[in-house]
Amino acid sequence: MQGNVQTKSHRNGSRVRKLLTSNEAVAEAVKIAKPDVIAAYPITPQSPIVESLAKMIAKGELDATFVRVESEHSAMAVIHGAATAGARVFTATSSHGLAYMFEMCWWIAGSRLPAVMAVATRSIGAPWNIHGDHTDIVQLRDAGWIIGMAENAQEAFDMTLQAFCVSEEVNIPFAVGLDAFTMSHTAEVVEIWEPKIPPRRQAYKVLPSDNFAVNAVTMGKARMKARYDLAVDLENSAKVIEKTDKDFGNHGGLVESYRLDDADFAVVMMGGWCGDAKDAIDMLRQEGFKIGLLRIRFLRPFPKKAVKELGGEVLVVDKANSDLRGVLGIEVSSCGVEAKNVVAGIGGVDVGVDDFYRIFKDFMNGKLEMEWYL
Repeated sequence: MQGNVQTKSHRNGSRVRKLLTSNEAVAEAVKIAKPDVIAAYPITPQSPIVESLAKMIAKGELDATFVRVESEHSAMAVIHGAATAGARVFTATSSHGLAYMFEMCWWIAGSRLPAVMAVATRSIGAPWNIHGDHTDIVQLRDAGWIIGMAENAQEAFDMTLQAFCVSEEVNIPFAVGLDAFTMSHTAEVVEIWEPKIPPRRQAYKVLPSDNFAVNAVTMGKARMKARYDLAVDLENSAKVIEKTDKDFGNHGGLVESYRLDDADFAVVMMGGWCGDAKDAIDMLRQEGFKIGLLRIRFLRPFPKKAVKELGGEVLVVDKANSDLRGVLGIEVSSCGVEAKNVVAGIGGVDVGVDDFYRIFKDFMNGKLEMEWYL
């Protein structure tokens, strides 16, 4: 690990450049946000996040309570209870860990409690596989969470900080996705800076001394109204994300548009592999092809407006499937946009610049419809 390098600030305070993996970048951001309670169960490849946080607490660098639990379900249950009492909370998981805590993910979203969770996106078995894809985090899209997808370690750092602010503003939990291994275990230079994170706020809190209970049996229209309100507020969280983007890295809000201004062909993707896709687009641009990328930074709230505004022919490249189609492909189609769809990279199958170059060229030459890139 290289030494830290001090640089001049253009935000608040000084900026320090460090060589960090995305896991380490998330841990640094969490330290700055000063959570009161962290609860997590180890699982590859997210474990270095909570291991780093545990070391920070042991060294006195972070004043937080770390709750060691026997499962991911318990981790989210601890987070739910602590958040109900007004604590700023954080957890991290991946793959089967997210599947195991899935029930509590619904409880914390339905309870309208702010929380932040990092998800190092990994394949879900069977068959057993520990490598990266997006099949785990897309499970959350109906649970009522904000779901961000970072492209690199800097964005993972900035998005984690933004997550605490946005989640506590709209009372909706926020998941920060980062691709397994290609991001979680790959080091990049990250500028560490310390923005002003407002004190914890939330719509309500309940203490053990309060003569009050939450989440009683809720029947009929009251239950439906609660679900409707969550859906509306999740949709409206887009405004808060867009508004605060400039304070957390200027990454583009819900989407990043890359070389789309004059594009006849548009590719839609999300996650860490978008960097390789941009390189392939640059190669094709040099050959005269007018192609660009719409990088989805938020799966929820889904950027419908940006997708609907896409011109020309559209290709969606997915790292998770529902049926034969990719999940992102279905999301884009739901906006009324006719798109070709490729499913690739599941289980960590390597898809690099040369692969994207071939896929994109076949798409522009009319040789793609629906394809699994095996």
